[in-house]
Amino acid sequence: MAGLGAVALAPLSPMAGLAQGLAQGRPALALQAKPGSLALRPDATATPVWTLQGPELGFGRGETADIAFANELPMPALLDIRGLDGVPAAEPLTGRAPLAAGARETLQLPLRHAGTLLCGLGLLGDGQTRPFQARALVVRESQPVAVDRDEVVLIEDWRIRADGTAVAPGTDPADSMPVQTVNGRASLDLSARINERLRLRLLNACQRSVIAVKLDGIEVRVMALDSQPAEPFQARNGALVIAPGGRVDVFVDVTAAAGTVCPILLHDGRSARPIGKLTVSNKPPFRAAPLPAAPPLPSNGLPAQLDLKGAARVDLALGGPPAEWGPPASFSKNSPPAFRAKAGRTVVLALTNRAAIATVFHLRGHHFRLLDRLDDGWKPFWLDTLAVEPGQTQRIAFSAEYAGRWLIEQVATDWAAPRLVRWCDVA
Repeated sequence: MAGLGAVALAPLSPMAGLAQGLAQGRPALALQAKPGSLALRPDATATPVWTLQGPELGFGRGETADIAFANELPMPALLDIRGLDGVPAAEPLTGRAPLAAGARETLQLPLRHAGTLLCGLGLLGDGQTRPFQARALVVRESQPVAVDRDEVVLIEDWRIRADGTAVAPGTDPADSMPVQTVNGRASLDLSARINERLRLRLLNACQRSVIAVKLDGIEVRVMALDSQPAEPFQARNGALVIAPGGRVDVFVDVTAAAGTVCPILLHDGRSARPIGKLTVSNKPPFRAAPLPAAPPLPSNGLPAQLDLKGAARVDLALGGPPAEWGPPASFSKNSPPAFRAKAGRTVVLALTNRAAIATVFHLRGHHFRLLDRLDDGWKPFWLDTLAVEPGQTQRIAFSAEYAGRWLIEQVATDWAAPRLVRWCDVA
């Protein structure tokens, strides 16, 4: 079920009103890494977790986000934003060291691209006393987008022991029970009027699991993958396969009869279960007829072509013995890079998974194209996260546009598997 990346070609407090956004200029906000709790078991005491607290993270493309980050946890914390391109000073580990307990830092993040980003503290999450909760960070397009509502659907998974405590990733989850949440709750209930168009921003914030999300009985049009616009296409049977850390933006046009209930189903590789529903309201239709098919989202300016013939080519082995890969907690900037690339050159990475299970690869600072099997073209979308099946090789290509030191990650799709990192140098 690992699929091709954020989505296979076959997917609270809803953040409605993101179109209103924050005031123009340079938004400033405060985020705190703090102890918290979540209701993960019915009729039981809330489970202690580590949280990232603060206001909704909504910005506009071209803004610079000023973030005052405070670590109120009893151990180091590292704010990590997945999907942020071209900001080497904000890059975790290579550009910023973990923040000590009780310390504060200020980040300035130029938001070059619109899209759905994943914000959290999980890079250092392996083996901690509690797991971390994630957040969505939304960067709005600078041009109008024809949707009536904008909703975040952030899916997380947890492992709960009999005593109600949660198991951190990277440790043995024996004798624990898997639990999934949507926007921090047990389920997501949406209501929409006939002929209303919803934009759903789905984020797989699960620790290790590739998930499939199915909107039953609804036509789902994929508009963006991993924060970047895609050539729009219909999700097969309304199903979306999303790698951990992956994001998918879809448009849903509500055309069913009033009173129709459309289940939202989640499959985590073991079983399927409902995690929510979309109910068609009995109120009058939103408009007389459905909107016409949506055009592609505005481009973020990524290159239309990649020079594959003149590309630098690198083989990277995933899975198997760690070799040059290591855990984030012991990362050293003095370690040799996985590869070096000249700024502006195309880089082709051959990712071979030597593990017995699917392994997820993540590239930071840049987005890549998934190449065709014959290496003579690419899929019509950009990604930053890719699940590679065991024994398989996938080739990806990216333009090394941004100079700096960039982290690369791999993690097997098993709760106890360690997250491993290396870095690459663009100069």
